[in-house]
Amino acid sequence: MMRTMGSRRWHFDYRESGGVATVTFNRPERLNSLTFEVYADIRDLTASLRARAEEVRVLVLRGEGRGFCSGGDVDEIIGELLKMDTRGVYDFARMTGACVRNLRELPQPVVAAVNGIAAGAGAVLAAASDLRLLAESASFRFLFTKVGISGGDMGICWLLPRLVGLGRATEILMLGDKISASEALAMGLASRVVPDADLDACVAEVTARLHEVAPWGLAMTKEMLNRAASMDYGSAIEMEAWTQTLLMTAADFREFHAGFTGKRKPVFTGR
Repeated sequence: MMRTMGSRRWHFDYRESGGVATVTFNRPERLNSLTFEVYADIRDLTASLRARAEEVRVLVLRGEGRGFCSGGDVDEIIGELLKMDTRGVYDFARMTGACVRNLRELPQPVVAAVNGIAAGAGAVLAAASDLRLLAESASFRFLFTKVGISGGDMGICWLLPRLVGLGRATEILMLGDKISASEALAMGLASRVVPDADLDACVAEVTARLHEVAPWGLAMTKEMLNRAASMDYGSAIEMEAWTQTLLMTAADFREFHAGFTGKRKPVFTGR
């Protein structure tokens, strides 16, 4: 089902309100499984949002119905991949990887609101988000080895060890077992777990808090978290000194001080 925003028609529900953009995967009869078109739309939407950081402050990913996203559709993707040559499959894999790269490189924080199953590529999209808010019904399954392919897909071998540690990530990606919401919270894969009825309120509360924080500060925090993994300790300290120097001379830092001394709430603009 397509939804229209401006001149673009998306293969998911897309809405913007109060500086928060929300993508809702809306194939509930298929547990929101992904198609070629949905992947392409995720890639393109996330690329376009990079240039709109001042007006769109947070991106939320969620699923309609009983699940977040069950991964690639068996009929519409896997069946078609079997008909492709090596280059065709490679181009598809590059497109799916671009979805994750764009989520990680977005200056805006990304919040995954996970209800029910997040499996395969759906689990990777949630892992690529900055915060994962889970309903008690939520679960993860990284199913790649179960279907005969590598456990490394869409950058998850970089992402998952940074969330849960190398040993735990190895077990998860090799065995593909179900991870309950409580297990995800204990291992660091979930940011919060709430009763299903409270998930919407939890998302609203977290996005409101993110909206109040200096957006350029959030963007630089995300940038440093992404880059620090490939730096030595001394380089990371030096890079953080440069980014702090930049932000301490920016308008939002002065706005914080003006708000504090004027006994008012600062209004951050990302400048």
